[in-house]
Amino acid sequence: MSRNNERPIIFALSNPTSKSECSAEEAYKWSNNKAVFASGSPFPKYEQNGVVFEPGQGNNAYIFPAVALGVMCCGSVSIPDELFLQAAEALSHLVSEKDLEVGRVYPRLSDIQATSVKIAVSVIERAYELNLATVFPKPANLEQFVLDQLYDTEYPTFIPDTYEYDISSHQ
Repeated sequence: MSRNNERPIIFALSNPTSKSECSAEEAYKWSNNKAVFASGSPFPKYEQNGVVFEPGQGNNAYIFPAVALGVMCCGSVSIPDELFLQAAEALSHLVSEKDLEVGRVYPRLSDIQATSVKIAVSVIERAYELNLATVFPKPANLEQFVLDQLYDTEYPTFIPDTYEYDISSHQ
């Protein structure tokens, strides 16, 4: 691929990692560090000649959950292809220059919740444009609206506060 393409695109998407078509290190070595690489499984960072590459995962974790979040938040009556295309376009705008510099073609997976919210907002906007949304009036701040719908895994404590108590002071 490197003979025919200046920046070969290599998406080794098979899972698990042991079944991947090639490793990130192999893709970078074989392409003289010019490959655009994404995988279906996680690969470690790769360093060559002082350049660090951080291979990203290219899987459905970015699109399907964000589309579902957007559709559920706005009550879309259907989920046409246009919403998936909107999600893909929104995702493409979330890839930063920093991501590209280190060889990632997707935002960091550790940022998946913030990424999903932004994609969901874009999907909701499109659903309203297509007259698919059933939540009215349209929320003025869609990002906050989406954030308010998210499940929060932080639970308040149900254990009562305890204090040190010197019982001898009451004897």
